[in-house]
Amino acid sequence: MKSILLIEDEERVSEVIRAYLEREGFRVFSAHKGVEGLEIFKENNIKLVILDLMLPDIAGEEVCRRIREASEVYIFMLTAKGSLEDKIQGLNVGADEYLVKPFSPRELVARVKALFRRLEKEETSLLIFNNGELIIDYENRTVKLKGKAIAFTPNELDILYTLASNKGRVLSREQLITKVFNLDFDGYDRTIDVHIKNIRKKIEGDSRNPKYILTVTKAGYKFGGDS
Repeated sequence: MKSILLIEDEERVSEVIRAYLEREGFRVFSAHKGVEGLEIFKENNIKLVILDLMLPDIAGEEVCRRIREASEVYIFMLTAKGSLEDKIQGLNVGADEYLVKPFSPRELVARVKALFRRLEKEETSLLIFNNGELIIDYENRTVKLKGKAIAFTPNELDILYTLASNKGRVLSREQLITKVFNLDFDGYDRTIDVHIKNIRKKIEGDSRNPKYILTVTKAGYKFGGDS
């Protein structure tokens, strides 16, 4: 049974989300405070964290940072903060998806199910570029640059793998959203741009003159490494 950690201080909202997820066969751990959620996360094999940003003890952003420092688990953020800058901040601290309240529990469940379908795909590709400088091992969810393991969030790795496995092909932002999220993603084009910026920081020697993740003006992105 797949385990999900729900950190949400509004008990009624928590109960509704938990009921919907358990109805689909997920095991749900609930916490109403950030510190409590972090303890549950340490003690259990959690596959997904659903995290409210407005918590009574510590900020949800801080909870996200602490989890991301220790794990590459998927993190869905729930918040009443709906501005573009809030979303970008959430992505930058390690969130993978961002849902603004009020939202439909059915939409959340659809996204959770789409995520686990994605994880269950039998991807066995090992992609090697530039004489072994960059190695993407999708099956084991690892990336190495010059022999050193580089930490990626799940969505960053999925975007990198999608571009690399379509080497030379230009993918629009909309195509990346569809391929990576596996459903109509209610977000902004800037969502992909933020992830691309973070990926470049990790694998490009000079992010202003990238050799792996290339921008194609008015079209999207393509992968430029030599296989």
